[in-house]
Amino acid sequence: MKTTGEIIREKREKKGLLLRHVSAQLDIDTAILSKIERGERKATKQQIIKLADILEIDKETLLIQYLSEKILHEIQDEILGIKALKFAEKMIKYRLTKNK
Repeated sequence: MKTTGEIIREKREKKGLLLRHVSAQLDIDTAILSKIERGERKATKQQIIKLADILEIDKETLLIQYLSEKILHEIQDEILGIKALKFAEKMIKYRLTKNK
């Protein structure tokens, strides 16, 4: 499975865009975008949305990837991580139906 950074780098390179051009559109330093692509730094949600637009990646797909990695970062070393994730899913579904 590819990381968010790998997806971003691959799409940027396929489109022939330089780091400096994409980072300028994001209004961030080139080094920051490079670190995001290498997985050394986490992008913000707003940066992910902008990157999806710039690189013509489906926003929902890229956001799901981004959010999944955020969750993984928090629970990857927890023995009960999968059980907690399943419980969180139930809670989200409950809150979504409650708020309708």
